[in-house]
Amino acid sequence: MDSNITPSPAGKRGRNSSVILTDRMCEKRVAQRAKFYDRKCPGLYVSITTAGPATFSFKFTDRTTGKQRTGWLGVYNPETFTVEDARSKVYGLKGMGGGALAETFRDQKAKAAQNGKTVSEIIEERIDWMKTPVRKPDGEMRPRLEAWENTASHLRRFVGARLGKKLVREVTKNDIATLSNDIVAGKFGRPSVSNSRHMRKAASGLFNWAAEAGRDYVTASPCVNLPKLDPEHPRTRVLSEDEIKTFWHGLDRNDLPYDRRTRLALKFELVTMLRSRELLGAHRDELFDLDGENPRFDVPLKRVKKRRAIQQPLSGLAVEIIKEALRGSNKQYVFASPLGDQPLHRKAMADALRGDSRKGKVRTPGICALLGLKPFTPHDLRRTAATLAGDLGFDDAWIAKCLDHAASKKAEVVVPTVTGKVYNHSKRMKEKRAVLDGVAAELRRITGNSADAGLRLVA
Repeated sequence: MDSNITPSPAGKRGRNSSVILTDRMCEKRVAQRAKFYDRKCPGLYVSITTAGPATFSFKFTDRTTGKQRTGWLGVYNPETFTVEDARSKVYGLKGMGGGALAETFRDQKAKAAQNGKTVSEIIEERIDWMKTPVRKPDGEMRPRLEAWENTASHLRRFVGARLGKKLVREVTKNDIATLSNDIVAGKFGRPSVSNSRHMRKAASGLFNWAAEAGRDYVTASPCVNLPKLDPEHPRTRVLSEDEIKTFWHGLDRNDLPYDRRTRLALKFELVTMLRSRELLGAHRDELFDLDGENPRFDVPLKRVKKRRAIQQPLSGLAVEIIKEALRGSNKQYVFASPLGDQPLHRKAMADALRGDSRKGKVRTPGICALLGLKPFTPHDLRRTAATLAGDLGFDDAWIAKCLDHAASKKAEVVVPTVTGKVYNHSKRMKEKRAVLDGVAAELRRITGNSADAGLRLVA
């Protein structure tokens, strides 16, 4: 058995030296990578790096090929795999005989090809898997996970940044918990319980995927039984009547540094209660009966949060906004980007309200700042419209339909979930139209934009 021990000059120990290995030696920090062979067990050596744990390996000669080979034994752990454990493993391997020994390490090498991946490597594999197009229920080919960009962002920004160089099988529950706490503490920017929660969800999906049969990168996910996060406080921002009036008329100012269709999209969200993603992709083919008695906007399921198609009735005010957005345009998208016949970017409305800052300096003030309004988001416009509807006396179940929420109670009577999911596919167009027409009339009253400004509809 050739241990390949390299003699060291007197008074100085070389990088690849022969010593009597001890646990204390494995726990020491080194300035550069070092390899030490064990004098008591020829062939056994430990490799210690500046950043990672000490790892044991065994060097031997493959009698079949006559070449020297190296087999990986394991990572040093003071409780589960010490120097004595490594020696015992080598003695057991030597007792197997040359042929069996080589075959054992061939199997181990194949397994190491899977288990030896870093966190960064499996993150990129996971992202490729998520964005791979597959056929959806509506027949279209779209990414396997349609919100993959958000998940990819949380994996790269948090998990990859902290644990990327670590071997995936070495990630522990404590690593995930520490990362989660650091996000909450603000070590990755602004303190955020929400980002910590999203990171945990993305990491859990990653490690569960990595543990599936056929990959076997890990045996179990480290994202289990983590300490509970503090509850997130729900946003409650609702615009007052004065703020609505200032906002509505302010959007018509010609000196605002934002595209007219972006400003119309903000009005449209307040009038229709639709989500930004749902309305920004509005296409001419999705609009029906604009000049008739029952105008509506059909949102395909691929743009809807719950992946169910929405038929949203359009009030007269909503139709006016659409017609202005389409006036003088030959583009197919209602809220088309100034860059071409494509929808506005999904963050266009939020960016317009917030403004543009770089390194703490404001480059372009947001609409809220320009109009002297307390900051709010596009989603707050949905909440404001729903609040107006509630103040008008409309039933919560009707308002929930307009918001595309699943109503669980009506008149204090619990409705079985299966009823809404499986049996009741009614779009409740009549009730939705009543709510949205009521909100439109209320907005006209608030903004003074109607001949019947004094009329207040009550459900």
